[in-house]
Parts: sequence; structure tokens; C-alpha cells
Amino acid sequence: MSTVTNPSQPEHGWLCIAGLGPGDESLVTPAVSEALAQATDVVGYIPYVARVLARPGLTLHASDNRVEMDRARAALALAATGHKVVVVSSGDPGVFAMAAAVFEALEGQPHWQELDIRVLPGITAMLAAAAKAGAPLGHDFCAINLSDNLKPASLIEARVRAAAGADFAMAFYNPRSASRPDTFVRVLALLLKICGPDRLITFARAVSTPEERIRTVTLAQARPDMADMRTIVIVGNAATRQVGRFVYTPRSALAAASS
Repeated sequence: MSTVTNPSQPEHGWLCIAGLGPGDESLVTPAVSEALAQATDVVGYIPYVARVLARPGLTLHASDNRVEMDRARAALALAATGHKVVVVSSGDPGVFAMAAAVFEALEGQPHWQELDIRVLPGITAMLAAAAKAGAPLGHDFCAINLSDNLKPASLIEARVRAAAGADFAMAFYNPRSASRPDTFVRVLALLLKICGPDRLITFARAVSTPEERIRTVTLAQARPDMADMRTIVIVGNAATRQVGRFVYTPRSALAAASS
């Protein structure tokens, strides 16, 4: 298949790092579907591997969320022995997902660095959420992961403060979990202080699934319990506005400044 094979290395397997999109199967790209159809092995976090249809000749390797490096090394080892491996992530594999882990695992491993490795992009949860809301990321924006599993909460708050101070629209991944409910409380308080009570904030939960819910309120109305780990939170910039049921950010900063 053109997206994964490399005629110069017929004796080796290959490794694709693929994004499964936000949830709806229609949002999986044809390139990813083709790679999965040719794979001998699929490697990933348990709920993402569960989205892959089992079939004869395909081995599914599901593992816990906190063993990314072990998962990456196992996938590389399989590819090095001739397997056709797809490492799956939700959304896009390069956005807070497995692509970076695989390349980190390559460091200091020259015998793996010559493998046929491809990254197949997917539709991110952030972009799927923005599309359902309208166009809240229509001008400059940033994405921040609010999980403190791999970085300290102080760094999260510093980045939120900097982004809000620069008037970026912001998309927040992993805003709130049962084990760390307080981070999002502090982030909302920080946003309210810097951006003011009228700034629009969108809570997009389980986008493209039957449980989807999109809700836009002001920061004054926002509550921490409006978000969980299945929610993407999008905060507009100073020019973000509502038109009917949609939210959008003007493309021109000059137009926004004069309005």
C-alpha cells in the first residue's frame, strides 16, 4: 500500500502511528483505514485499541494509559522483526499522543531508526469540537493539556496565564478528572481574572459520539463540573462572539480591534 510500504526495505515490517479521530468512524481518514487493513499488529491504549475491529491475522496489543514508552518500544520491536504495526491514538497522533513517544523511544537506538516509520494524521478532538461550535479558533490559538501527569501544575498555570495575557483563543485537553479536580478550578479562576466575566467558553463533550454535548457560556457562568476527561474546553479571545447558535473568532485582528 502506498501509504505504508517501502520497496527499498522489503525484508522489514513497518510502523504507522495513526490517529483514529475524535470518535465517529466516518472521521477516520482513508489512509488510516488502509493501514489498519494491512496491519498484523495494533498497539495502543485500551479504549483506542477497542475501536479497532478484530479480524483473523491481526493481533491487538492493549495497554494502560501510563506506559507510553513501553508501548512505543514494543511496537518498534515488533516492526523490527517484520510485523506491520499500527500504533493508534485518538484524534491526531502528534497532539498529546503517541507520535512523540515513538520518536523519543528511537533516541539512542540506531537499529530502529532505519525502520519504515510513518505518521498518519487524524482529526483532533480540538478541531472537531471547534467545528461543532462554529469557528472559535478562527484566529491565533494555542492548545494546552491540563493534565499534570507529565508536567507540574505550576507550569500549566504559567502557560495559561501567558496565553490568556497574549489574547490567544485556547483549547484545553484533559481539563478535569476525579483524581485532580482542583487544577481546572484554578484555571477557571485565572481565566476569569485575566479575561473578564464576559469571555466566551465552550464545553464540548464526547464530540462525534452519541453522548455529544456542546455548551457555550461566559466565564462568569462557567463551573468546573461542566468539564471532564471527555471534554474539550475552548476559550475565545477578546473578539470571539456568538452569531445565532454559533461561536466564531474573526480572522482579522485589525477588524477585531476596531469592532
